[in-house]
Amino acid sequence: MNRSSARSRRYRSRRKKLPGALWANALIVIIAVVAVIAVPTWEGLTASGDEPAAPRPVPTATLSASPEPDESPFAEPEPTASADPSVDAATALAQLAALPSVPGTAAAKYERSAFGDAWYDQDRNGCDTRNDILGRDLIDITVKDNTNGCKVLTGTLLDPYTGETIDFVSGVDTSVEVQIDHVVPLSWAWKHGAEYWTLEERRAFANDPGNLLAVWGPVNQSKSDSGPDRWMPPAEAVHCEYVAGFVGVLAEWELGVTTDEESFMRRTLEGC
Repeated sequence: MNRSSARSRRYRSRRKKLPGALWANALIVIIAVVAVIAVPTWEGLTASGDEPAAPRPVPTATLSASPEPDESPFAEPEPTASADPSVDAATALAQLAALPSVPGTAAAKYERSAFGDAWYDQDRNGCDTRNDILGRDLIDITVKDNTNGCKVLTGTLLDPYTGETIDFVSGVDTSVEVQIDHVVPLSWAWKHGAEYWTLEERRAFANDPGNLLAVWGPVNQSKSDSGPDRWMPPAEAVHCEYVAGFVGVLAEWELGVTTDEESFMRRTLEGC
């Protein structure tokens, strides 16, 4: 029973017991109370004498099982690791589970020369690998005359690690703004199995387009030779894609991971 019903019943009960004059007095009191309630209230009247505020619209109930999204431009959600639904986390997790476990160390010291000349023309198309990747990853490019369309002079990069737009201009002091990142760094690969490859295998790995991205120079420098457990792209929204791509390269080249590295990458992919 609700409170208004209880009050109504008590009122009717008392009404039956009120004799003559008492009933008249009670009726007068009731009329006075009703009159007071009927006097309009001036909610919204301010101390400065402004007109009362307009009544707020009554909110209507929604039939939706979940709340409507906040459409305010001031409430943009923070990007999350699962922001890219195109990432096949299940495949990456299966690849990760099949990788060999390694200590993450090497008997011999890493040397860049162990992976052959930098930007070797691995695919024999007449262009070095750096310019191949610049031509693939930049937009609105211009190329140098008489280079068979190889030498990229200018272009625009949408950096995959930060989302920043970078203008590229080839030159001694400007080319460094756009660098080619080995998703799986060469020295990292060396300590995870590449030490035992042939020179031809290491050179092919260093120039594998599937392991290369044009990125903003300072970000590439901050990454250095780190794996995902020690460095992730500044843009959190690409973390799933980055780790899945990293694992894909490891699977392709049959490289291993340490226990801690496997645990970090698995947790990341499970959150995608």
